[in-house]
Amino acid sequence: MSAAGATVSRPRARLARLGTARLAVSVPKSMLALAFLVGISLALRTQAIHARFWIDEGLSVGISSHPLLDIPGVLRQDGSPPLYYLILKLWMSVFGSGEGDTHALSVAFALLMVPVAWLGARALFGDRAAWIAAGLAAINPFLTYYAEETRMYTLVALLSTVVTATFVVTFVQGQRRWLPAFSVALALLAYAHNWGLFLGMGTVAALVPVWQASADRRALLRDGALAYGLTGLLYLPWIPILLSQAAHTGAPWAERPTGQDILNGLTTALGGPAPAMAFALGAGFGLSTLLAGSRRSPRARAALAVAVMAVTALALAWLASQASPAWSNRYFSVFMGPLLLLGAAGLARGGRLGLVVVAILVAFWFNPRTGLLDSKSNAHTTAVLVRDRLERGDLVVAIHPEQAPVLHYYLPQDIGLRWADAMGPVKDPKIFDWRDALDRFKAAKPTPTEDALVRTLRPGQKLLAVFPIIRTARWGAPWTSEVRTRSAQWQRVLDRDKRLSRTLVAPVLEGKPLPKGVRAVLYERR
Repeated sequence: MSAAGATVSRPRARLARLGTARLAVSVPKSMLALAFLVGISLALRTQAIHARFWIDEGLSVGISSHPLLDIPGVLRQDGSPPLYYLILKLWMSVFGSGEGDTHALSVAFALLMVPVAWLGARALFGDRAAWIAAGLAAINPFLTYYAEETRMYTLVALLSTVVTATFVVTFVQGQRRWLPAFSVALALLAYAHNWGLFLGMGTVAALVPVWQASADRRALLRDGALAYGLTGLLYLPWIPILLSQAAHTGAPWAERPTGQDILNGLTTALGGPAPAMAFALGAGFGLSTLLAGSRRSPRARAALAVAVMAVTALALAWLASQASPAWSNRYFSVFMGPLLLLGAAGLARGGRLGLVVVAILVAFWFNPRTGLLDSKSNAHTTAVLVRDRLERGDLVVAIHPEQAPVLHYYLPQDIGLRWADAMGPVKDPKIFDWRDALDRFKAAKPTPTEDALVRTLRPGQKLLAVFPIIRTARWGAPWTSEVRTRSAQWQRVLDRDKRLSRTLVAPVLEGKPLPKGVRAVLYERR
């Protein structure tokens, strides 16, 4: 090589090394930024990590307290799929079953939402959308609330994000190597929550515009058959239990939703009416420009597919709840993935309006919601007030039957208490048996049921009746309406039973704001 050639090559080599160094620096910067967002999320979502359990959390810990391999069979009584409970069982075996211990699992899923939302939005809509999605995932108040609840909703939100992203990457972008990831994620989502099936059907509907725009429709149909065939194969072992649950459990505590309930659910997912309106305005404007610009662009096709997926899933959930009510705002965790990714795409495309909306969302969403989390239920407080009065052989009767698991968690478990509810003796107080529960509840008349339970008490033994506090919630669904009626009837029957004397009421509520949860009345057998 000539001297001139060597002189030219050295600057080129230095430039190449400099470019490599810049690339090496840029990756850690992205990771540091993500780590910063995760840190904000962690600080926001651990303010009430030791908040006390309410009904559903007592059920979660109670179900997961059973042997690992027994949990799927136990869930025949509950109506839920098994994934979260199996994970929680393994988690509790390592970290314990305290409130903070089990809430930490939900926090972990919420923290994972940040990098997963970033990766998904980056693959679908670019870098700007990725950072918006990560920021929104870090502070979304719906995720903040359920990050500190021992339930499956942050897991469901995480899986819905993975399903949404891998669907688009596989079928819209045509990256077939992601097909197994989509299939497995969709199966896991269905194993985490039954509404995951609606999102799965939404992805099928989203294949229609993808098919219409495809240059190789036969290959798309083949890939679709492979993907959903694998999902079906993975989900097949659960179908017998699902059919049994559908026939015998249901959700008698739920009411048939109206059109307004759709808006209420979306508003809850977006932190209230004002931020939801801002989100809809900013994201809607950006998406309209994205779709109007060129329907052939990859990002426009991705946005259209996600929108069809989400709208179809929501419509199916609403229609299914018309036939068999099973509707709750917390179930909107299934839509968090498509909602955040689609919203990030719109806000990234929305220019200054998008930036203003992001600032509005940060102002509204940066709220740990500690007060709400700390006031979910007074079951712990009530148990503390009465537990020192209980002895071996005493009987606890949960008049609101599904309160038994959380009461069992907080009352002494090592003194040999006996358990019953308004339908009679309970063998396993760690779970409530929802099978044909409404029919059984109506058939269990208070007077003969109470008489049979009191007959099992010896003189001096106690009966602790635990009643729901009615005026802090709606009680219009078939189940809750019956609970309200039965509670009043049981109170009268117990107070009139001459074999019993009332010795304690806890908590004392006169002149105080009513808490959510329960009140306990202690009776002693004469």
